[in-house]
Amino acid sequence: MCDARALAADPPMPGGVLWKLAEAGRQLDANLVRLAPGGRVAQHAEPDLDVLLFVVSGSGVLGAGTADEPGELAEGATVWLPHGSTRSIAAGKDGLAYLTVHRRRPGMWIRPHGGAS
Repeated sequence: MCDARALAADPPMPGGVLWKLAEAGRQLDANLVRLAPGGRVAQHAEPDLDVLLFVVSGSGVLGAGTADEPGELAEGATVWLPHGSTRSIAAGKDGLAYLTVHRRRPGMWIRPHGGAS
């Protein structure tokens, strides 16, 4: 489907999605993401989906919310991010490329005010 190492090794770009799973009828979503050196994904929570993160190249820091210490990310690291958990990602001096895999998101729907189900 893709050679993640080859895509991550291509000449650096500012950052963004390098590849995503787009086959019809799939039950999973997957994205290969590159963060430029010093790039960040701000702290956020994923309320509905478990996410598996695999570091393809580079290094960085995974922030696990306010109560936990940051975890180092290096090539080959695999991390499970359970639904409901808070996380952030910061790339190291050489940038960071990582693959995320999770159940395909359901279609959009409107939640009642305040996020209650």
